Amino acid sequence: MRPDPKIEKALLRIQGIIIESSKSLDTITETEADFLHRQSLISTVGASTRIENAVLTDQEIEWVDSTIGADGRTTAFLANKDFILDKLSKDRERSIEEVVGCRALIQIIYEQYNELQPITETHVRGLHHELLRYYPEALSYAGNYKTVPNKVISRNQGTGEEMAVLDPAPPGVITETAMAELLAWYNVAAPEATWPLVVAVEFVFRFLAIHPFQDGNGRLARALLLLVLLQNGDKYMKAVLPCISIDRSIEKNRARYYTVLHQASEGKFFTDPAKYNLEPLLRYYIKMLESALQDIEMNRKKFDNLGKLSETALAVLHCFKASPEKKLRISDIEAELAIPRRTCQYALKTLSQKGFLQHLGSGAGSRYQLIF
Repeated sequence: MRPDPKIEKALLRIQGIIIESSKSLDTITETEADFLHRQSLISTVGASTRIENAVLTDQEIEWVDSTIGADGRTTAFLANKDFILDKLSKDRERSIEEVVGCRALIQIIYEQYNELQPITETHVRGLHHELLRYYPEALSYAGNYKTVPNKVISRNQGTGEEMAVLDPAPPGVITETAMAELLAWYNVAAPEATWPLVVAVEFVFRFLAIHPFQDGNGRLARALLLLVLLQNGDKYMKAVLPCISIDRSIEKNRARYYTVLHQASEGKFFTDPAKYNLEPLLRYYIKMLESALQDIEMNRKKFDNLGKLSETALAVLHCFKASPEKKLRISDIEAELAIPRRTCQYALKTLSQKGFLQHLGSGAGSRYQLIF
């Protein structure tokens, strides 16, 4: 796809924003960089899984991530699974498994994106297997192309109304051929691309139009967008990607996401990719990238505020991080930390003012809850 002059102008503008955002990160400490990356990681995992109707909040995902290992890896999940389910309730087991798999997938992409090029079908299948490895019911088809037809369905959470966004490639030879052609095209087009985002958007949409796997295509597609941007982005793009969450912006604009996906092909798979209308989708991704870049300053401010908290405020904040699913009262904090009510009230006020806690209700009904 060759962008028209208006889109090229938008691409130039977003490139300028990326460069400025990258320069703003030049002087940050390693500690702040780690903080920004973790904020981005948790937001990405949370948003990508909730787009597919998982139910865990970012606060709960942060707690799960902290619980399964000090190194942030997911390999300790199975050993801690019963404890996590007991904490967050067994009726959310599927969502928890999806979150852990998505976390593992994103981590691999950040750590191995250089090794995953040129991208092969073996790589894509392996990433899909990693995505579903913690969901036992998927083990029979994880990493294997679909064997029965599947459709992309958008569901209105309020009304329950469903809309078919895409009727993808049928299973078998057509899916297998389309995937081989997609990767062959990408591995030639990517190194020569003037605008990496243009190639990335086409790659991801064509992947979604094929919908090669029985489950997990949406989550994998959004992870693949990150992968190809890391592989083919310039140094400025590579600098900002670990500090932003494009998926979070997509989640906030979810209805439009499904609309532009449908517009790109009128809900149909084409063996000839030239038939796709990708301009609306490209415009959408430019806006999502710009929105995501705005979060850098917000998270830097949060890091600065965190460094200014007193020991008491940090202890209170830890109480909330240990129980992300709960809305706590002042009396709960007093009992947990054995501190005077006035000290507790001051800490809660500080944490609320600095954006760490949300104050709910008033008087005897006052509760506080963690904000990620």
